[in-house]
Amino acid sequence: MLKQVSDKLMALFAGGLLALMIDINSGLALVSSPIQASWIAHGVGALVAICLVIIGAIFFQGHKQYCLGKSKWKKKTDLPYWIYLGGLPGALTVVLAAITVNSDIGLSGTLTSTLIGQIIFGIILDHLGLFGSQKKPFVIADLLKVILILGGSFIIIFS
Repeated sequence: MLKQVSDKLMALFAGGLLALMIDINSGLALVSSPIQASWIAHGVGALVAICLVIIGAIFFQGHKQYCLGKSKWKKKTDLPYWIYLGGLPGALTVVLAAITVNSDIGLSGTLTSTLIGQIIFGIILDHLGLFGSQKKPFVIADLLKVILILGGSFIIIFS
């Protein structure tokens, strides 16, 4: 129970960080360009990731589950080719968000549109079990969730 609550709180915190990141990157894109803002954001992100790896290696020695995570692939040769492409959607997200935040829809519209895309694509991935995800069949309740999120998003964007 506690783990489920902490996972949800971390996801909520990640959503707040995403909004903060998009806002900061769009400000940077205004004084430079969306592509340059993306390069700077990913450069800083790479430096932070390197620091986190070093800190993790120092403080979590002997605790491989914290450093390596749980993997369903046993050897590096078992990895599918697409697993190395995770940074591509991230880079495109930063560039596209920097462009759309500085348009008529603003930060709230960008975030709600991003949320709609995440929910719909997530449901499709779950239903088809793409990219190694566990299959979760589409149910009518999922459609109701999408309709409610779309309705709320339209209110945010168009009011």
